Amino acid sequence: MTDITIALSKGRIFDDTAPLLAAAGIIAQDDPEASRKLILSTNRANVRLVIVRASDVPTYVQYGAADLGIAGKDVLLEHGGDGLYQPLDLNIARCRMMVAVPDGFDYESAVRQGARLRIATKYLQTAREHFADKGVHVDLIKLYGSMELAPLVGLADAIVDLVSTGSTLKANYLHAVEEIMPISSRLIINQAALKLKRKAIQPILNAFSNAIKN
Repeated sequence: MTDITIALSKGRIFDDTAPLLAAAGIIAQDDPEASRKLILSTNRANVRLVIVRASDVPTYVQYGAADLGIAGKDVLLEHGGDGLYQPLDLNIARCRMMVAVPDGFDYESAVRQGARLRIATKYLQTAREHFADKGVHVDLIKLYGSMELAPLVGLADAIVDLVSTGSTLKANYLHAVEEIMPISSRLIINQAALKLKRKAIQPILNAFSNAIKN
């Protein structure tokens, strides 16, 4: 029996993935939010789940430490996607990559006048490509969290971040001014694993595909 390892991150992606796993006949034996285990067994002896940071999922799959994984488009764009097969957009963990500014900041005027903007983000590659395409000169400032704080304390003029409801922006006197792209999570597969373990992986891929169509 071929062993299969699936890389997942805690939180929303895991919760949204659970029904898809169930459709493939895979059920975790532990709740990752309640357990300290980083490797979770499932009801199938040949399938295990590894719990990693969302930003690390593509790396585990790329290097074969996991055969499959679930990763957001935002993470994949930053990673580059080398060595990964991305067969399915799962339409889960949906949000938008947005440019946001403090209330009262005239973003359109600043762009029109050719101002050089300071942008705080952890999505450097995505932000760099977006503003380059617009011909806007920016200085990118890498942050790992609490992005909304940067404009409030004068560190940045604007931020590039994921936005779901917009309530966090509003609570911190910011608002979205530009959508860069919609974001959702993808199924990713190690290319070598797909060749060597296709008989074990294909039923999971088919079950996921059927589940998102229904």
